[in-house]
Amino acid sequence: MELPQIPQLLNETLSPDGNVVRTATESLDRLSLHPDFPFYLLSIATGGQNPGQRVAAATYLKNFTRRNVDGSGPISEISSELKNQLMRALLKVEPAVLKVLVEVLRVIVASVFVKENSWPELVPELASVIQNSNLISGAANCEWNTINALTVLQALIRPFQYFLNPKVPKEPVPPQLELIAKEILVPLLAAFHHFVEKALTVHGGTEAEIERILLIVCKCIYLAVRSHMPSALAPLLPSFCCDLFRILGSLNFDHMDPMREGDLLRLKTGKRSLLIFCTLVTRHRKLSDKLMPDIINRVLKIAMHSTKIAKLDFPSERVVSLAFDVISHVLETGPGWRLVSPKFSLLLESAIFPALVMNEKDVSEWEEDTEEYIRKNLPFDMEEISGWREDLFTVRKSAINLLGVISMSKGPPVVASNCSSALSKRKKGEKIRGKDQRCFMGELLVIPFLSKFPIPSDSNVLETKIINDYYGVLLAYGGLQDFLREQKPGYLSTLVCNRVLPLYGVSVSLPYLVANANWVLGELASCLPEEMSADVYSSLLKALAMPDIGDVSCYPVRASAAGAIAGLLENDYLPPQWLPLLQVVVGGIGDEDQENSVLFQLLSTVVETGNENVAVHLPYIVSSLVGQISKSIPPDPEPWPQCAYVCHISGYVVTAIVLDCGTWDLEHFGTWVPVFVLGKGMVDRGFAALAVMGQSWEESMPEEVEECESSETWLSGRATIAKAFSSLLQQAWITAVQPMEGGSSDLQASSSCIDDSSALLRFVMRSVTTYNDLLELKVSDLLVVWAELIANWHAWEEMEDLSMFECVKEVVHLHRKFVLKDFFMRGLPSPPVPPVPQSSIIEGIGQFVSTAIAEYPSATWRASSCVHVLLHVPSYSSEVESVKQSLVVAFSEAAFSRFMAIRSKPCSMWKPLLLTLSSCYLCYPDIVERVLEKNERTGFTIWASALGFIGTSSFEHGPSAESEIKLIVMALAKVIERLLGQGNQDSDLLQDCFTSIMEASMQLKELQEEDDNEEAEDDEDAVDDDTDDSDDDDDEDSEDGECEETEEQFLDRYAKAAVALENGTLVEEGDEEDLDQVIDLGDLEEIDQKNIVLSLIQRYHQVLIQGQSLPSSIVSNFLDSFPEYTSFFQQYG
Repeated sequence: MELPQIPQLLNETLSPDGNVVRTATESLDRLSLHPDFPFYLLSIATGGQNPGQRVAAATYLKNFTRRNVDGSGPISEISSELKNQLMRALLKVEPAVLKVLVEVLRVIVASVFVKENSWPELVPELASVIQNSNLISGAANCEWNTINALTVLQALIRPFQYFLNPKVPKEPVPPQLELIAKEILVPLLAAFHHFVEKALTVHGGTEAEIERILLIVCKCIYLAVRSHMPSALAPLLPSFCCDLFRILGSLNFDHMDPMREGDLLRLKTGKRSLLIFCTLVTRHRKLSDKLMPDIINRVLKIAMHSTKIAKLDFPSERVVSLAFDVISHVLETGPGWRLVSPKFSLLLESAIFPALVMNEKDVSEWEEDTEEYIRKNLPFDMEEISGWREDLFTVRKSAINLLGVISMSKGPPVVASNCSSALSKRKKGEKIRGKDQRCFMGELLVIPFLSKFPIPSDSNVLETKIINDYYGVLLAYGGLQDFLREQKPGYLSTLVCNRVLPLYGVSVSLPYLVANANWVLGELASCLPEEMSADVYSSLLKALAMPDIGDVSCYPVRASAAGAIAGLLENDYLPPQWLPLLQVVVGGIGDEDQENSVLFQLLSTVVETGNENVAVHLPYIVSSLVGQISKSIPPDPEPWPQCAYVCHISGYVVTAIVLDCGTWDLEHFGTWVPVFVLGKGMVDRGFAALAVMGQSWEESMPEEVEECESSETWLSGRATIAKAFSSLLQQAWITAVQPMEGGSSDLQASSSCIDDSSALLRFVMRSVTTYNDLLELKVSDLLVVWAELIANWHAWEEMEDLSMFECVKEVVHLHRKFVLKDFFMRGLPSPPVPPVPQSSIIEGIGQFVSTAIAEYPSATWRASSCVHVLLHVPSYSSEVESVKQSLVVAFSEAAFSRFMAIRSKPCSMWKPLLLTLSSCYLCYPDIVERVLEKNERTGFTIWASALGFIGTSSFEHGPSAESEIKLIVMALAKVIERLLGQGNQDSDLLQDCFTSIMEASMQLKELQEEDDNEEAEDDEDAVDDDTDDSDDDDDEDSEDGECEETEEQFLDRYAKAAVALENGTLVEEGDEEDLDQVIDLGDLEEIDQKNIVLSLIQRYHQVLIQGQSLPSSIVSNFLDSFPEYTSFFQQYG
C-alpha cells in the first residue's frame, strides 16, 4: 500500500459503518510502520481537504505518538525533524486541530523534555516565537499566532503542576521550570500587564482575542506555581496579583453574558485568578501573607454577589463559589484569621446566609430536575468541613463549608504545617480544652444569628419570607455538624427539638423545608443523643411516606428522608418495629427509576442493619420485589447503556452511547469526553437488594438448622426465596432469549449485574436438598447460561466479583452431591441451529477462572482457590478426561505467564500462582511440563525451584494452612521422583526440593499439634481478649495525647513508599481478605503427607540423603520432629 492513500483512509475512519472504520484503521496501522508516516499525518493535519480529515489526521498522530513514546510502537525515538515540523504546525493550525495536536506535543514533552531533560532549543525558540508573535509584537504580517504559541507554552508547563519525583520528601523546583520562568514567563508578564490595560479600556464589551490571551497566561502561571515556586517568578507575583485584582474588579455579574465569547473568557480568567489565590495561600504562605489584605478585600466583594444567586449562570456562580473557598483557605492561617474575623458578621449576614435562602431558581429546579436539585442543595457528600476543600463547585456548598469553618474557629490558629485542616485544629484543641476557655464562633455568632429567624408554624406558614429564610437556616444547621459534635448532648437535643422537629408537625405541608430538615438530621445522625433518636426516626419515617402534593413532586423529601434514615441505622439506631419501615420502602418501589434507586439502597441498609429482626419478613418482601423487578426486565437482553461520550469533529458535536466501553477505541475518532454515567435502573438496583436479602437470610440460620435441619419455618422461608430467585433468573436469562417457535435465536443473556445474579444463583443452589428441588428450580438450565456469561466476562475493573467465585465453588459441590446435567459435556443443539458443539458448565467456568488469573491480579487469590476445587473435587470419568486435561492446560498457561511477569521479586502473589501450577502438575505432570517449557526452555526448573522456595522459612509469605503445605509436599515429592527418573541425581534443584519438603513437613506437624491444643488456645485467647479490651480502653483514653502527622512526616512517609514501589517491594497483590482463601483439595485431603515423605525417603534415601549435602540445622530440627527417620540420617549424627 502507498502512503498517498492515507487521506482516503482517514476519511473512511469517519464513516458511520463500523466495518469500514475497522478496515481503514487496520490499514493505517500497517502503514504506520513506514518512517515517513507521521510526517504525512502532520501534513494532512495542517493542509487536509476538510476539517474532519484534518482532525482525524491529528487524532491518529496523537495515538501513534503515544504508542511509540510508550515503547510499544515500531519507532521508539521522536526525530528532531518531526519535533520541529510539529512546532511549526502548532503555531499555524486552526483551533480545532490545535486542540488535538497540542496533545501530541504533551506526550513528547513529558518524555523528552521532562523525563530526559533534553530538547535544549525548545525553550529559547518558544520564547522568541512568543515575543515575535502577531499580538505581542504588533507586526502586521507576523508568521506566528500568539494564541497558538501560548497554548504550546501551557502544554509545556502542564507536567510541572505536580511534583515529579515522589521519592523526594521536598522536591526542589525542576530546572526546566526555572528556565521556562526565566526565559518566557518573566517577559510574558510585562505583556500580560499591557493586555490587562488594553482589555479594561475596551468600552462596551470585551475583545475575544485579548481575553483568551489573559486566560491562557493565567493558566500558565497557575500551573507553574501549583506545586513549585520558580525563583524568577516570585518577585513579580505582587505586580501580577495587582493585575488579577483589576480583572476581578472588572467582573460585572449584572451585565456579563456568558453567551458572548469575550464575557465567558473574562469569567474564566476570574475563576483562574481565584484558583491562583487559593494556591498561593495553601502552598506559598511566605509570599501570600503580604497579599492577604488585598485578596480578602477583593474576594469579599465577589462573595457579596451571592445575594443574586437566583440570577447567576453557572460560570458566574463558579466564580462566587471560589470566592467563598478563598476565604475558607485564608481562615486556616493566622494572619488570615485576624483579617477576616472582624468581618464575620458582615460575611454571615451579607454573603453566606443570602446564598442559603430559598429563591425562585430552587423552586424551578425542584420541579424540572429533582436530581440536580438534590445534588446542589442537599449535599450528602459534604464530608469533612475544611478550609482546604477544592471540590465544592456551587455557591451553596462553598457557603456551607465556610460557615462550618467559621463556626469552628476560636482564635488565630496555631498549626504544625501549611496544610492542617479545621478538623486537625479541633483535635489539637481537645487536648487543652480544660485550659482553653475560649468559645467557638458557632456559639458566639452563628447560632445566635440563626436563632433570630422564627420557625414556621401554623400561625405564620403563609408568610413567604419566613419560609424562604428558614430554608436557609436549615441548610446552615447542616453545615454546623462539626461544631455541634463538640457541644454537650443537651445542646444538640435542644436545637433539634426546638428548631427542626416542629416542622414535621405543621398542618400545612412544607416539602421544601421538610427536605432540608431531613438533610440536617442525616448530617447530624452520627452525633444525635440516643434518647432522641426515636423522635427523629418517627419524623423521618413520616417524611419518607410523604405523597406528592398535586403537581409538586415530593421526591426530594422522600430521597432526603431515606438518606437520613440510612444514616440513623448505620449509627446503630434500631427501630422498635421494622415492619412499618419495610412496608413504606417496599410500597414506594414502582416505575420511577430515580426513586427506586434511593429506596433500594435504603432497603439494603435496612436488611444489613436489621439482621434477624428483618429476616422474618424477607420471604414476603422478596416475593413482592421479584414481581416488581420482573416487570422491568427489558425484552432486549443486551446490557443497558452505561456511559455517554461526546466528540467535537468538524464543528459538529457527535454523541455516542457506549454499551461496553472496553470494546471501542474511542480515541481514534477524536477527543471523546464522558459527559454522564447513567444511573442503575430498577433491575440493577433490585438485583443488588435481593442479593443482600439472600445473604441476610443465610446469616439468620438458626443453630438447630445447622445441626439437624429441623426448623420448618426457616426452611420454608428459604424455599420461598429460592423459588422467587429462580423465577427471576429464568426470566432474565432464559425466557428473554428463547427463539420464536420454529426459529432460531442469536440473542444471548444479558451480563448486567452478573455478580448480584451470581449471589442469587448461589442461594438457589444452597437451598437444593433433593433431586426434585434441582429439577423444579431449573438449576442446570440456569447454570448453563451463567457459565456462558462468566466465560465472556471482561469487566474486571468495573465491579466486584466475589459472588461469581463463590458461585463456582458452590456449583462444584452441588455437582458432587447431585450429578448436574451438562456439567462436563453438552450435546449438539437441536435443528435448525447449526450442529456446533456447545461449551459445558465446567468449560465456561474454566475460561472465566483462567482469564481471571491471567488478566486481573486482584482476583488471583480467588481464582486460584477455584482451580483446586475444579480439579480435585469433581469425579472425572474416562469419558470426560479430555475436559480435565483442557482445564489443566488453560490454568497452567495462565498461572505461569502471570508468574513470569512478577518473578523478579518474591511477593505474596507467588503463592497462589505456584500452588495453582502444583494442582495442575499433580493431575498431569507431562502436560504441565510441556506448557511450562513451551515459551520458556527452563520453565519446569523455574517453577520447581520457586515452589521449593515458598515452602521454606526464607519466604515471607509462605504457606499457613494445612492444605497449602500438603499440596506443596505432594507436588515437590512428584517433582523429586521426576528428577530422579530423568537421572538428575546431582542437581541443586533436587537438593533444594528435598530440603523444602523437610521444612514443610515440620511446619505441618506444628500446625497439627496446634489444632490438637485448640481448646486450650481458645481459653488463653479469651483471657487475652479481656486484657486487650482494657488495653483498648487505655488506648482510647490516650488518643487525645497523640500528635497528628505533620506535613513533613506525611511527605517523608510517601517518599519511602515510592522508593519501595520502584524497587519492587510493593507489588499489586490483591485484596487483603483474599490472603485467607481456603484450599479445597477434595479427595487429596485424605492423603497422609507423612506417608508420602516416608515412602520417598525409604525408596531414595541413598540419593536424597547420603548423596547430598543437606543443611545440618534443618536435618537436626527435622529429626527432632520425626525421630523415627533417624536411621536414614546416620551420616549427620
